[in-house]
Amino acid sequence: MSDKKPPRQVRPSFTDQEALAFHSQGKPGKLEVNPTKPMATQRDLSLAYSPGVAVPVRAIAENPALAYTYTTKGNMVAVISNGTAILGLGDLGALASKPVMEGKSVLFKRFADVDSIDLEVDTKDADAFINAVRYLGPSFGGINLEDIKAPECFIIEQRLKELMDIPVFHDDQHGTAIIAAAGLFNCLKLTDRSITDTKLVVNGAGAAGIACVELVKAMGFAPDNVLLCDTKGVVYQGRTEGMNQWKSAHAAVTDKRTLADALQGADVFFGLSAKGALTADMVRSMAPNPVIFAMANPDPEITPDEAHAVRDDAIIATGRSDYPNQVNNVLGFPYIFRGALDVHATSINMEMKVAAAQALAELAQEDVPDEVATAYQGARPRFGREYIIPAPFDPRLITRIPVAVAKAAMETGVARKPIADLEAYRAQLSARRDPVAGTLARLFDKVRRSPKRVVFAEGEEEAVIRAAASFVNQGLGTAILVGREDRVEAAAAFAGVELREGMQIQNARISPRTNAYAQYLYDRLQRHGYLMRDCIRLASVDRNHFAACMVAMGDADAMVTGLTRNYSIALEDVRRVINDKPGHCVIGLSIAIARGRTVLVADTAVHDMPTSEQLAAIAIEAASVAKRLGYEPRVAMLAYSTFGHPEGERAERVRDAVRILDKQRVDFEYDGEMGADVALNRDAMALYPFCRLSGPANVLVMPAFHSASISTKMLQELGGATVIGPMLVGLDKPVQIVPLAAKDSDLVNMAVLAAANIGG
Repeated sequence: MSDKKPPRQVRPSFTDQEALAFHSQGKPGKLEVNPTKPMATQRDLSLAYSPGVAVPVRAIAENPALAYTYTTKGNMVAVISNGTAILGLGDLGALASKPVMEGKSVLFKRFADVDSIDLEVDTKDADAFINAVRYLGPSFGGINLEDIKAPECFIIEQRLKELMDIPVFHDDQHGTAIIAAAGLFNCLKLTDRSITDTKLVVNGAGAAGIACVELVKAMGFAPDNVLLCDTKGVVYQGRTEGMNQWKSAHAAVTDKRTLADALQGADVFFGLSAKGALTADMVRSMAPNPVIFAMANPDPEITPDEAHAVRDDAIIATGRSDYPNQVNNVLGFPYIFRGALDVHATSINMEMKVAAAQALAELAQEDVPDEVATAYQGARPRFGREYIIPAPFDPRLITRIPVAVAKAAMETGVARKPIADLEAYRAQLSARRDPVAGTLARLFDKVRRSPKRVVFAEGEEEAVIRAAASFVNQGLGTAILVGREDRVEAAAAFAGVELREGMQIQNARISPRTNAYAQYLYDRLQRHGYLMRDCIRLASVDRNHFAACMVAMGDADAMVTGLTRNYSIALEDVRRVINDKPGHCVIGLSIAIARGRTVLVADTAVHDMPTSEQLAAIAIEAASVAKRLGYEPRVAMLAYSTFGHPEGERAERVRDAVRILDKQRVDFEYDGEMGADVALNRDAMALYPFCRLSGPANVLVMPAFHSASISTKMLQELGGATVIGPMLVGLDKPVQIVPLAAKDSDLVNMAVLAAANIGG
């Protein structure tokens, strides 16, 4: 195990205005509904609704199990709350819980490709809540209960589990318990403890605390070695104050009465209570190599810094992302439901929870893949005291946890559709993963761990100022705004953005570096028709040239521009200052994400009518970026023709590009020329059995800039796709150019791509 620790992250932050803007921009909220079948013709409508829909209706009436075949039921979870325990905010009501429930639904889709919808039930009465939910079974494959206060949450979950034949899972209880149990299992291994004699103290007797106690006992902890505490002290047999049936089930025979008493000589502390509940003196009193899970949010019972100040032998986990060992529920619930849904489980039982915890623990013990390692600058995370729980963006989670859960469901008899081939199932799960989404998240984490100085060339624009503030607030580095101080300050005030520490203003007219930049430009451009006075003007007046000089001469690490100028003009400005990377081809590469599929499209920015040689070079650059994004590239060289029909000069250029790639013996799949339908549709591709691609293409090389630009923009506007980019690839220094009128979120994404040098 390496002794070198990953540097501590800066805690991500944002302003209230940023949060409100995020939820309100475009379509309000975070969810929408899209059809999965075509609805373009009368025949489509007849099949989708009347009269065609009558056929599956009759089939399901005869065999209810066919609902999983003919409807969304098998991949649909309802996220349901009454808002009585929202995050750390308390009882704010059902309507106020809706943003949280929408967010939970998004996480289901993002991490495990589970479709989800939020339902807010406006009642605090447990019986009324139960009656509202119990009849929803035909609509969903599972129910995720969320943010319901104790003790009602226990009553609601238990009754719904009895009344419904689909999984009912209160994530506030079991999700936290499963992740914590996984980390605890690894802590026992690291400290050479036995599960049978380890002493655990759980502080907090609410939903999560009770669930933790139940799960660790199910995993083998001796009941006599587990003490539960609440605000009144130890839950002991004979206590009457503040008791209920769920606490009483875990009342211990002990003479200890306070949390401090309970922690004397204890091996493990689980905190699910409040900030400051665990004191330094309590930590001192624990056994050697104490294990401390301070999971109160947003502020833990004790911070790792405070605990390590008194016990350098402690292993510490929290619920926060800015410390090692984050107990994050997103490691559990999406994948647990994925496995349960895929076997049509009737419930999520204790054995399935234990299987999920064990699978998580085992995954943390393995070497991390490069995709996770890239997020850590200078230290590869390895199993040890500061890596006991897998990283949330570990791509292996989707193939490990659902398989373990499905297997446990089959072994315990709650699976209505057993899976015969678990290895084939594992491969299917892997196909559900979207490498781009995970990569973008890891890039943010990578930059956060090694913050960069990013210069925003158009610093007087409101959107740019908001993006710069967000970049700094998220702990990504320093934002340098190029502009006149009074204009930047006025625009920031109008936008309601505070020019906080980490945001700098550089006025090109009065910068002490302007003369040096002018000389740098003159050395480069004097034989291209530029006089010294021209270079002085470029450096002191043109923000793109000034910003690019900052990057070229090491005064900034990366650059973002493009909001107020056409892409091609901004690129010309930059290329006067920064060289192409030796041996590389400068291209624009867009990422298009639509209906769960992601393709990279090139060249969307640079080459107008590329030659055969340029098309081959574009393919090589695009495939290289695809690999960095986590793909095994399958490159389709597109044209209006497919394998010789119809004939044409432009198609011949594409065929020649394929021949050039043949001679270069590149290490990725490619073929062409072919139409987009053949490239993207497995059935259409099957008509050409000689095609070299092993499956639908994930990299599309367009025959010309105009076709690339038109297709990606049409896809975005008419097809509802998310298009990122075009990313600028192949320059010697990190520069990204956003499209005209880009949103501040686009600017932040491109700033991170530049800071991470994904195009270099």
